[in-house]
Amino acid sequence: MQLRAALVLLFIVLVVTANVAAQDVTSPVEPGAKLRQQLFEVQGKEAELRIQLEQIVEALKPENIERTFAGIGSTKPEELREHRRRLLNIEKDGVLAQLKILEQRRSHLETAIPAAEAEAYLQSARQSPKASTQTLMAQDVHSFVGLRLFIVPAVIIVMLIIGAVTFLTVKRAF
Repeated sequence: MQLRAALVLLFIVLVVTANVAAQDVTSPVEPGAKLRQQLFEVQGKEAELRIQLEQIVEALKPENIERTFAGIGSTKPEELREHRRRLLNIEKDGVLAQLKILEQRRSHLETAIPAAEAEAYLQSARQSPKASTQTLMAQDVHSFVGLRLFIVPAVIIVMLIIGAVTFLTVKRAF
């Protein structure tokens, strides 16, 4: 009965320590970093769309539309060319609309980044001594997390050894 209770207690301790070790303490992220990342992504998409737009404009040239249908025999080649021209113009309009949206987003991000950095600077300038103490405490928690990852398994191993020795001693006594 005592052995069963000891095993249940050991199981509970293992589950609780595993859950505690799995928790992560997150650190604050620089306010402008996320905005700069978004700006970088928008600029990349913008560049891709500009390349795509150049390809569409090149494909819209009459000689390129002619080349597209050069090997295709048709009784109505002019209709094929006109259909191709309409499709390319629709695609071009879509790309231009996407570019306009991305340009607006880029402009918004370019103005938001300095504002976010200025706000972060003002908050750090207004930081009270209490906040500095909290920062130091947070650093202590981070160092404790690393220490805990060493101590908890060591304590569990010691408990297992003590439990095994006790079990063997009780078993030999009977």
